[in-house]
Amino acid sequence: MGIGSFFRNQLSQVIEWNNQQPDMLVWKFPSEKDEIKNASKLIISPGQGAILVYEGKVTDNLSTEGIYDLETDNHPFITTLLKLRTNFESEHKLKIWFYRTAENVNQGWGTAQMIKYMDPVYKIPVELGANGTFSFRISNPLYLFSNVVGAKDTFTILEARLLLQSRFPESLSAVLAQSGVSYQQIDAQLPVLSASIKAQLNAELDKLGFELTDFKLNGTIFDDATKERIGKVANITAEAMAAGEGGLTYVEMEKLKALRDAARNEGGLAGAGLQLGVGMDLGKTFNTAKDEHLNAQSTDVVSKLKQLKLLLDEGIITQEEFDNKKKEWLDKL
Repeated sequence: MGIGSFFRNQLSQVIEWNNQQPDMLVWKFPSEKDEIKNASKLIISPGQGAILVYEGKVTDNLSTEGIYDLETDNHPFITTLLKLRTNFESEHKLKIWFYRTAENVNQGWGTAQMIKYMDPVYKIPVELGANGTFSFRISNPLYLFSNVVGAKDTFTILEARLLLQSRFPESLSAVLAQSGVSYQQIDAQLPVLSASIKAQLNAELDKLGFELTDFKLNGTIFDDATKERIGKVANITAEAMAAGEGGLTYVEMEKLKALRDAARNEGGLAGAGLQLGVGMDLGKTFNTAKDEHLNAQSTDVVSKLKQLKLLLDEGIITQEEFDNKKKEWLDKL
């Protein structure tokens, strides 16, 4: 060690986090042998805090900006001279970690795997991916330092973001399951879902020393299998509603269409029926079922006309049959 270096090491220091890197969340002040001298000055700038670890114990958490005087057992000019037996090194170690108190805003997030939940309306399993943005800050620096950062010299915003995002899917799945929001309603409920997810996540992230200051669910992506399943259910629902408008149940309408198709296909279902020994005249059966609906009595002429139109649209009756029955019912008005 040169004489110049010796004297420089014995002088008080000005300790600060200059040129704070935008991607850094926690940063240890570099000090040779961690022998920060008595009467050194610690500067806390806006958006910063500092944790002091003296002789292996956390002694201070400074979160208010300003200049602080440091008092240690490391006195200039005598420390190194008195420590020959420890290789000129003091056991009075003072280590300082700076941390960012400002918010970390507009962090993007997305689910790496599909989230599964049961759709409350369609009663089918749904799988979706989700994405959005969030902002966060350190809410409990001492807990974060002791349980997450540990003895690391640095802890980046990227590391924090990955840690936080790993908690998102479970909370998102739980909120979707509890909300009663269906596949078709999700886009309209994004703000409500975002607030619920944020509240649930903060209860979990508080255990890590973090707080979400903002959370947004911006969009969802459903897998092809889910779209196909819901498409089938939606088609059945639409057909059931149409049948209901015509005064028929979905089962009745499907039965009529099945009989119609079977009667038209002599080598198909009809042939299959004969091969099985059923001996059923499907054409006659279809006509009988059709006539039952055509001639069914009703006190509401308008409802009966709707039913006739439905049977025409579905190809159950012909245009001629529709016109004849329509005239018959209109004459009753």
